[in-house]
Amino acid sequence: MKFVKMHGAGNDYVYVDCFQQVPTDPAALAIKISDRHFGVGSDGLIFIMPSACADARMRMFNADGSEAQMCGNGIRCVAKYLHDHQLTHSSTLTIETLAGVLSVEIAGVPGSEVSQVTVNMGQPRLLRGEIPMIGEAQEQALEIPLTVAGRTFTASCVSMGNPHCVIYVDDVEQFDVAYWGALIEQHPWFPERINVEFVEILANDEVRQRTWERGAGETLACGTGASAVTVAGFLTGRTGPQIRNHLRGGMLTLEYCADGPVMMTGPAQQVFSGDYPWPED
Repeated sequence: MKFVKMHGAGNDYVYVDCFQQVPTDPAALAIKISDRHFGVGSDGLIFIMPSACADARMRMFNADGSEAQMCGNGIRCVAKYLHDHQLTHSSTLTIETLAGVLSVEIAGVPGSEVSQVTVNMGQPRLLRGEIPMIGEAQEQALEIPLTVAGRTFTASCVSMGNPHCVIYVDDVEQFDVAYWGALIEQHPWFPERINVEFVEILANDEVRQRTWERGAGETLACGTGASAVTVAGFLTGRTGPQIRNHLRGGMLTLEYCADGPVMMTGPAQQVFSGDYPWPED
């Protein structure tokens, strides 16, 4: 089974071209291939597949085998793969995900290797029933108290296809992301678990983010999480509609217009390619 290892701002996945053949147990394969000691090593596994309604379909599995709706860093790498392997000849293309069909714009000179991609991340989902989280389904969950292990945080919950809980802290580098992220991920408010963003505001248009991803632990970047941070910051008056988001793996540039989509621009880079034993049925 041929694969390509790519990352977007350090958020790394193993990508498999499934236009010809698809492994039968992707969840089990994701667990094995993502293992950083005995596998290829990654935050998860992404299949690049044919689609009946878009240029391609993206299917994403976390390192624990759970399937996620979308990945903002992953979708940029999918666009890079489609372009670099000449599966598309357009700088604008659409990619089907469990969060819907998203449009992407490839930056750079036509025919050259892709390094930057802009993604229309779609509109945020702000109601509890859409995230999902318990409580009144038609109620928003911005700036609400969330108590875990005796500590109360001010949280803003947003779905960008994936559910996110945004929490602002004074010094994100010193914050214990692993301890608090793991507890909040499993909080009973979130029936499908939750991704958690811990954010430090640097300026009205600049933040620093660390992410605890459900099913993966802390990752170097999260595109849907950075989009949720953009929305939460703007709607709570903490930041403006355009921000530069510094993640541990790199920087993303984002823009949100109220009642509109979030636009995200960031890197997409190939690390290496190789062969992996074809999974047994």
